[in-house]
Amino acid sequence: MNAITEAFQKAKAKGNGALVGYVMAGDPNPELTPKIADALIGGGIDVLELGLPFSDPIADGPTIQAASVRALTAGTTPMKVLEIAKQIRQRHDVPIIIMTYYNPVFRLGLERFFSLAKESFVDGVIVPDLPIEEAGDFKRAANKSGIDTIFIVAPSTSNERLAKIVECSSGFLYLVSHFGVTGTQSAIEDSTIQLVKRVLPYTSGKIPLAVGFGVSKPEHVTQIIEAGADGVIVGSAFIDIIRKIPDVTDKALKQLQETATALKVATKI
Repeated sequence: MNAITEAFQKAKAKGNGALVGYVMAGDPNPELTPKIADALIGGGIDVLELGLPFSDPIADGPTIQAASVRALTAGTTPMKVLEIAKQIRQRHDVPIIIMTYYNPVFRLGLERFFSLAKESFVDGVIVPDLPIEEAGDFKRAANKSGIDTIFIVAPSTSNERLAKIVECSSGFLYLVSHFGVTGTQSAIEDSTIQLVKRVLPYTSGKIPLAVGFGVSKPEHVTQIIEAGADGVIVGSAFIDIIRKIPDVTDKALKQLQETATALKVATKI
């Protein structure tokens, strides 16, 4: 069993949904990312998702776009992100996912990228701008390295295509909660709950279902887990804390840990 699926199963066995915590690697600088990871893991996240900064993050809203700019300005490179992942994984038994756009993967080369990812103890990869129709070589290279390929489903995805994406995915299926880009939302829309219920028959018994985009408050988490999802993905809520206290002082780290804890408690089934 792979580490990501195992993390979801462990959470379920404890009567919880899984909490995936996302931060941009290198924001505000590469040296601080492991400390941020320590705080989130200490707060109870089950899986850590590290964003690889990119100059044209088309799926991301202003919060994560700004984090990407800060990380790039601080000199964060794809190789540095993999070094950070390795450092964190050596300290914590928590699966790590890299979220990257396809261009950095293409420039490194598929075989080299996944070989380096494996050496860095990366457990899964998300590439939001890579459709499954063009992901054959990507999937084969990932499988060869034993790394999960996590694909994204949008509200507009047809049932026929949804079934195909489920078959191509491993680790978990990433369900986008609403149209648009990433960012915090004031409330979870009824359409999100209905979307979860529409997707569940396709994932049940096959792969865990995690919901992201706009999930930022404990009440959001509770609503989504109660609708039947296996986990939630939270990013902008953490990045907002990092942005407001750019030196990432002990105060910021404490706030990150407390936020993660509150969100994790809300996953109680």
